Amino acid sequence: MKKGNKYFSILFLVALLAVVLTGCGGSSSHTKTVKIGITGSDNRVWDAVEKKVEKEGIHIKLVEFSDYSQPNTALDQGEVDINAFQTVYFMDNWNKTHHTKIVSIGQTDIAPMALYSHKIHNLSELKNGSKIAIPNDPTNEGRALQLLASAGLIKLNSAALHTVKDITSNPKHLKIAQLDAGQTARSLNDETAAVVNSGVASDAKFDPKTAIYTEKVTAKSKPYVNIISANEKDKNNPYYKKVVEAYQSEDIAKLTKKLYGNFQIPAWNYKILQS
Repeated sequence: MKKGNKYFSILFLVALLAVVLTGCGGSSSHTKTVKIGITGSDNRVWDAVEKKVEKEGIHIKLVEFSDYSQPNTALDQGEVDINAFQTVYFMDNWNKTHHTKIVSIGQTDIAPMALYSHKIHNLSELKNGSKIAIPNDPTNEGRALQLLASAGLIKLNSAALHTVKDITSNPKHLKIAQLDAGQTARSLNDETAAVVNSGVASDAKFDPKTAIYTEKVTAKSKPYVNIISANEKDKNNPYYKKVVEAYQSEDIAKLTKKLYGNFQIPAWNYKILQS
C-alpha cells in the first residue's frame, strides 16, 4: 500500500471510530434537564415519570416549594422550566392578578379536597359556632366553600368564585377561619375541622378514609383539575411535551390508582372530566 493511501485509510478509520463512539454515547451527552416546580414531598409518581423520560434523554429535577405562592413566581422568572402543583382555576386567577402568561400544557389528576377533624367523626357532630379552617387563596377558598355547601353546612349565592361574603345561609353559625393552605392541617389542634387540600393532607400523613366529608368529582370539577404549566412561549417545547406524554400514560394512571385510590384521580382519561 502506498504511503499516501495508508495515511488516508488511518484517518478514515479514526473518523469512523469517532462517529461510532458519538452514536453510542449520544444519549448521555445530550441529556436535557427539566426543572419542575412542585409542592409537597410525595414524589412517587414523579419518580416513575422520570424513569420513563430517561429513555428519551430527559432528566427531571424536582424543585420543592413550601407554599402555593412560589412555584408560579419561579416559573415566570425562569428558576424552573415547568411546574405541576396548581389547578386550572388557580392558574387563571394567578395570571390575572400577576399579569403573567402561564399556560396549561397537560392535565395530571384531580385531587378532591376533604373536611378533616381530630375532634368529631361525622358532620352531625358539628355544634353551633364550631370553627372550620379553609384555605385563604382565592381559588381554594371558593372550592372549600363549595365543599361546605355540598355537605349541606352552608348556602352560597351564584358568584363564579365564592368568598366568605357569598355565604347566604349558615344555620349552625359556623365560624370560618381563613388560613394559608399549608396551615390548614396544623390548625386541627385548635379548630373543630378544616378543609384540607389533598397534597397538604398527604404531607400531614392523614388517612383519606378518616375524612368526615370528601369533595365530589363531577363535570363542574373541571376548573379544579391539576395541570402541568409552562410559560406561554414554551408551550410547544418538545422536551416538556415528552414529560406530559410520559405522565399521561396507562402505567402512571395505574400507579396513581394504586397509591391514592379515589383520592387522587387521573384526569386526562376520566370520562366525567372529558365530557
